[in-house]
This record gives sequence, structure tokens and C-alpha cells, in this order.
Amino acid sequence: MKSPSREKVRERLNAAKVNFRLSNLEGLDLSGLDLTGADFRFSDLSHVNFSNSILRNADLSFSDIDDANFENADLTNANLRFSSLERANLTNAQMTDADFSFTGKGQNPINRFASLTHFLYRTGWFGTIIGILIGTFIFYGVSGIVYFTNQILTAEEPAFRNFNQYIVINNVIGGISTVVITNWLSGPLERWFKSSLVQHAVLSVIIFFEYMAQTTLAFFQYGRFLIEELIKKYPDQSTNNAVWYVYALSPLFVANVFHYFQKQGNQLTRKITEQEFQLVDLEKLKTKAELDALQAKINPHFLYNSLNSIASLVHLDPDKAEQMTLLMSKLFRYVTNKTADYYDTLANELEMVATYLEIEQVRFGDRLSFRIIVKDEALKNAQIPRFLIQPIVENAIKHGIAKIADRGIVEIRITQDRDLLKIAVHDNGPLFPEPINGGYGLQSIQHKLRLLYGEKANLSLQNAPLKQVLIDLPFEAGVSKS
Repeated sequence: MKSPSREKVRERLNAAKVNFRLSNLEGLDLSGLDLTGADFRFSDLSHVNFSNSILRNADLSFSDIDDANFENADLTNANLRFSSLERANLTNAQMTDADFSFTGKGQNPINRFASLTHFLYRTGWFGTIIGILIGTFIFYGVSGIVYFTNQILTAEEPAFRNFNQYIVINNVIGGISTVVITNWLSGPLERWFKSSLVQHAVLSVIIFFEYMAQTTLAFFQYGRFLIEELIKKYPDQSTNNAVWYVYALSPLFVANVFHYFQKQGNQLTRKITEQEFQLVDLEKLKTKAELDALQAKINPHFLYNSLNSIASLVHLDPDKAEQMTLLMSKLFRYVTNKTADYYDTLANELEMVATYLEIEQVRFGDRLSFRIIVKDEALKNAQIPRFLIQPIVENAIKHGIAKIADRGIVEIRITQDRDLLKIAVHDNGPLFPEPINGGYGLQSIQHKLRLLYGEKANLSLQNAPLKQVLIDLPFEAGVSKS
């Protein structure tokens, strides 16, 4: 039977249609899976376990595959070009027609695609070209800023100064509007059009017309008068300029680059979110499995002790055995008629504990008495973990009352202290041995409290002033459970 985590991985693989391009899968266990035709390009696959997996026709090019395990994997026709395979385990792997061109140490084009910086840091040709283009535009743009700023600050002629200010302001507004519009349109474009080419084409058309509308408006509002003033003062000044549409290349380039990286960032965020949800789901499944295991251990242990008590009275006192059997049936109804919830009301829990103590009272006779004290009746509606008190009472009987010849007393007190529901179980049996620590029953309660409440609940044992087990539960959390 496959574990829930393996099933979750398979669901994610099916949902993703084996497209993991630009993903961070470091350390993931993908052993024994059918990954035929999977796209892992530009991904971090270091320490991934692909043992016994089918990777026929899979594309793992330009990836970090250091320390990956391909033992007994099928890599027929797989593409691993330009990937780093340092310390990869290829024992017994089928590699017929697999392409290992330009692989080896130092060939890794991407270690982690987590940001634009990491993307541009690739040693592959694509990242290098994009980095060169962006670097060139930034360098050229900064140079232009320095040039025009200097012209504005040093120009003696007001007409030149005003004209340069107009150019700078126009470009600043164009840059801001391009980035804002691209940021606003990236999400809708991804939803409306599946094709990346169509997305970029539509974005380019919108940015082009927006830029032309902005520059045209600015020209007729301010630029035309500044240019006419310059021509009047300096009729011989050269006015050679590039054709109008060349100036639109800058916003088009900026818009498409921003959209590309924003799209990649969104994909990465979705992948990270899916992985986080998967981890949360797995953690919940793990917690549920541990709680179920604790429940299964506590209930049979309790029933085992109770049945032993009945067996010891069958021949000695049949009436008491019958009474205990009827009480046992009441306990069975409590156990079997409930849902799988981990919580129940304090009232139900105390009724179950009282039934258990009645069974033991039949066994011990006058040697055992018990009291259940609830300071406020409203506390009985509080929700507490099921089978929380019974193992503690059982422990008090087994290791306390059963070991003394005098009359034994078990007292359960329920109180509230601000935001804490306090449960105290006292018995007059032998003190807890030093150093104080509990057996299996108490350890299981501690484990259950940690799983359900984390650090908000506490269990402690005392020998003074009374021998007792104390449990503090967050009261608000307790009453809100369903």
C-alpha cells in the first residue's frame, strides 16, 4: 500500500502534466514514477531520487542534477545537455540514445530559480543574452540620465534647458506608465490567452498605442512650443532625429521583459504554494496517523485491563461479574457510537471515567472510592481530547490504589483559571518515583496534547503538596472544538 505522500506526489504530477520547467525540486523523492516526456529544463534537480523511474524522452537540459540518483532509471532518449551531473548515480540506468552533450562539472546553468538575479546568473546562453540586453539598456539609460541631467544643470540657454527637461520628464512618465500597465495586465493576459506569444503580442499592441498617445499628447501640449522656440532662436541648429516609431522600441522592450519575468515569478510562486500546501497536507496526515495510533493503543489497553477484572470475578462473585459486564457494555457504547473526532465534551468524558471507576469499584469493593468535582457546571460543555482523563485514572488505579492495603481515593477536579481549563487527578497511592516521569499511558497523553495543542497545553506530575497529575488546556481552544 502506498503512503499518502506518494499518492499526493502522483496527483501533483498528473495535475502539472509533467511540466516542471524552471522548478526547484531539490531533494524530492520521485522514485518509481512514470515521467515520460517530462519537461525539467532550467530546474534544480540536485539530490532528487529518480531511482526506478521512467524518464523516456524527458528533457532535463540546462539543469542542476548534482547528486541525483538515477539507479535503475530508464533514460532512453532523454535530453541532459548543458546540465551538471556531478556525483550523479547512474548505476544500471538505461541510457540508450540519451544526450549527455556538454554535461559535467561546472556546466550547471541554474542552481535556484528564485529571483531575477538567479535567472540572469545562469551560465547558459539564454540567460547570458537576456542579461547582456538588460545590462546594455540599463547602462545606456543611466548614461542618458547623466547626459540630460548635465545639460539641464549647465545649460545657459533657457530654451535648451526647458527642452531637455521635457525629454527627461516624458521618458520618466513613459517608463512609469509602461511598468504600471504591464504589471496590471500580466495577470489578465495569462488568464485570457494560453499562448505566451499571443500574450506578448497583445501587450505590445497596448503598450505601443499607450506610448504613442502619451507622447503625442505631451508633444501638442508642451513639446511643439519648445521645439518651435528652439528653431526660431537657432534656425541653423541640426534637428536630425530618428523616425518616430523607433522611439516606441524602448517601452515595448521594457514591457515584454517585465511581463516575461512576472509570469515566471507567478509560476514559481504557484509551485511554491502548491508545495507548501502539500507539506501542510502531509503534516496533517502524519498528525492524524499518530493520533489514530495513540487512540488505538489506549483503547485496547483499557479494555484489556477491564476484561481481566471481570475474568477474576467470574467464579468468585458472578453477580459482581455481571454488574461489571453491564458497565462494560456502557463503555462499549461510548467507544463505538462516537465518530472519529478527537474531541468530546467534558461531560461525556467524565461519564466514561465514572463508568470505568464503577467497574473498578466492583472489583476493589470498599477499598476504592472516588469523587468527581466540577467547580462550574458550564465547564462540562468544554471540548477536550477524547480519552484524555481515562488513561490517567487507569494509571492511578494500577500504580496507586492497587498497591496499598488501606482505602484508596481517586479524586478528579475540574477548574478554570483565566484562559486555562485545569484538570487534576489525585490518588493516595505511593508517590511517583524520583525523578518523576510517567509510563506509557502518561507519555501517550503528553504526545497527544503536543499534537493537538502544540506548546499551549501542559501535563505535569506532582508529589507535593498532593500526589496528582495536572493538565492545563487552552480553554478557548477547548470549547471551540467540534
